Amino acid sequence: MSNLTYHVVDVFTDRAYAGNPLAVVLGADGLSTTQLAALAREFNLSETAFPLASDDADYTLRIFTPERELPFAGHPSVGTAWLLASLGRLAPGRVVQRCGAGLLPLTVAPDGGPVELTGGTPSAGLPLDAAPFLDALGLAAADAAGSPVRECSTGLAQVFVELASSEAVRRAVPSFAALRTASGGAGDVVAFAWDAASRTSHARVFAGSAGTVEDPATGSAATGLGAWLAANGYVPGDAETPYVVRQGVEIGRPSRLGGTVVTRGGVAVECRVSGRVAPVASGTIRVP
Repeated sequence: MSNLTYHVVDVFTDRAYAGNPLAVVLGADGLSTTQLAALAREFNLSETAFPLASDDADYTLRIFTPERELPFAGHPSVGTAWLLASLGRLAPGRVVQRCGAGLLPLTVAPDGGPVELTGGTPSAGLPLDAAPFLDALGLAAADAAGSPVRECSTGLAQVFVELASSEAVRRAVPSFAALRTASGGAGDVVAFAWDAASRTSHARVFAGSAGTVEDPATGSAATGLGAWLAANGYVPGDAETPYVVRQGVEIGRPSRLGGTVVTRGGVAVECRVSGRVAPVASGTIRVP
């Protein structure tokens, strides 16, 4: 086979040219890791997804940035499930995706509706010193909300830094070298403001380790936020709590991510993210 079919979709938006763009390459089962990485570098999007055959799930998903392979990412998971359903390769309803983070369930609404992804096992780290992160974001101590800074994960870890206002979020100017130092080398930081009344986060995600200056919509960060909210007592200790993440406004790609965190005894036991997907382009690409 000399060519593969690909589709480009925008994820966590209901219109094209917003949200987070994703390339999905079909029929790549026989390709090597080196070939998959070359295709991801060619698309040069924050992530390129390759749905492959699986023995124990509906499909296996391999996810690449231009720099490296990821064990899990939210917008490739949501976008790929939506695309496969739209092409008739998956039936709407519950599907299971295998990725580096394990077997992850998704729910695909019929007729092109939203897709909900359940992330991996939530975890929340111990509080970190906020000062190095604020310095790395070009902000002052007065810009902090005063809550603990923590590294949280549902399969892909980020450091969450709550700021006092959306205005502070807008003013953040990251130094990626400083963020890597502050985070012990990880470098992926979520700067956000939280509105408790509406349970809405205004977020910016600086994903330096993935080679992305700023991500317009980050499903793994939206689920990780659920773990952070539980760890800091921002949601009830035994409940299922919905919330909203708004992201990408500062870079001209507004996105809306619907989050849900399930807590038991004050600990997050499940985090989900949902969103819509808009088709943008399709075509063929030469096999490397």
